[in-house]
This record gives sequence, structure tokens and C-alpha cells, in this order.
Amino acid sequence: MTSFKSVSPPRIMSVAAMALAAVLAVSPLAGHTREHKDHDRARQALLSGEVLSLRQVLDVVAREYPGEPVEIEFEHDDGLYVYEIKLLQPSGSILKMKVDAATGKVIKVKGRDIERRKDD
Repeated sequence: MTSFKSVSPPRIMSVAAMALAAVLAVSPLAGHTREHKDHDRARQALLSGEVLSLRQVLDVVAREYPGEPVEIEFEHDDGLYVYEIKLLQPSGSILKMKVDAATGKVIKVKGRDIERRKDD
């Protein structure tokens, strides 16, 4: 015969609360550390003149692709600093693009009815 040990509801809640607190305590720190590192890398690249400012890049992009930026990431991709930008266009569609952070040149664009690379 199998017997089950009864665990009181307050004890279960206490264990669950401790587990949740541990997960929440560690998760933001890991994300924050990565974001902080990315921010420092972007700042160093800007200060050393390796890349254009985000404002300069958005001004270049806006000349050809109207819209509001809804997400921007700065990455070092294959030896190249890149801004990955998602634009919400006036039509309501989203454009995803990669822009060379050093020149502001659009490398790749993807969206509804459009896909283009720098060599197209």
C-alpha cells in the first residue's frame, strides 16, 4: 500500500515562493550584465569613431525608409558593427533591417513584399 505524506498548503507556498525568488534574483542579473556589456561596447565604438551615433544612422535610414523605430539592437557581427532596426512603417507593416554602424549603409532589408541585400 502506498502512503502519501501530506504537506500543508503554507509549506508548499513557502517553498514555491523561495524557488520563484531565486529564479527572479538570478535572471535579471544575467540579462543586465549582457546589456551592460553591449552598452559599454557600443559606447567605446562610438567614442573611438568606429561607428556613427544611433541618431545619425536613423537619419540616414529615414531618407529611404520612413517609419518609427520599434526595436534597435547594436551588435558586432562577422567583424562588422551593425545596428539591427525594426521600423513600423506608415502602412502598418514592419521592416527589419541591418545597417552598417560605421557608414549608415543599409546592408539588408526584410519586410512584407521586400527583401534586399547590399549586393542586390
